[in-house]
Amino acid sequence: MNSSPANHAAIEFRNVSYRLENGRPLLHDLNLEIQTGETMVLLGRSGSGKTTTLKLINHLLSPTGGEIRVEGCSTAEWDVIRLRRSVGYVIQEIGLFPHFTVERNIGVVPSIEKWDADRISRRIDELLQLVGLEASLASRYPHQLSGGQRQRVGVARALAADPPILLMDEPFGALDPLTRVDLQREFLALQKRLHKTVVFVTHDVREALVLGSRIALLAEGRLVSVHTPREFLQSQDPVVRSYVEAFRMNGDLSADRGSS
Repeated sequence: MNSSPANHAAIEFRNVSYRLENGRPLLHDLNLEIQTGETMVLLGRSGSGKTTTLKLINHLLSPTGGEIRVEGCSTAEWDVIRLRRSVGYVIQEIGLFPHFTVERNIGVVPSIEKWDADRISRRIDELLQLVGLEASLASRYPHQLSGGQRQRVGVARALAADPPILLMDEPFGALDPLTRVDLQREFLALQKRLHKTVVFVTHDVREALVLGSRIALLAEGRLVSVHTPREFLQSQDPVVRSYVEAFRMNGDLSADRGSS
């Protein structure tokens, strides 16, 4: 499991709401602090507000009420380009450029940042090793890779400019179960080394328990609770209990966490 979070909020939601133009609310008065170096898992069903919350962090969406602060500064005051380059973003469909090789995909942000060619090349080599990919894959195109390999490239690209914050939206959801477990394991090892501030969206309780420092449960656009994995399993909150009990039908979840 990754290390304990530092006592500093990297991301703060202060009474944040978000409504569509037609007035439909997607998020209601969210108050949440995400500490530097922790993995905060946003857990909930489809439509619970998880992805909306994630997109508010890097200003893909703007709140219709309240304030989001990243590294102590309101997202309304950040230069949007600088903000997004300070935040790595990994999605389920990966979003790799199909006409770019693996090395060009990974090197996109460093190139935009005007790193010199040698520095970019060294960084690509370092990241391929970090995410468990062979150097020989650098010249391949996304369609020549497996799903798991493409997802690893997506993670490498998000880490390329060494951003302090990493946003991950159901990154392993489209993978087969064995590959998904492999990548979860690799993610834990990676986070233990890098200590990034990670916000990880999932609807999978097991994944939340395995990967999260804390779990923020969302339902119908509202924050239900924030718990450590152990607290989540032991909670008597009826909404939390419904999640735990439903997924215990697939096996004893506590076995993944031991007594930690």
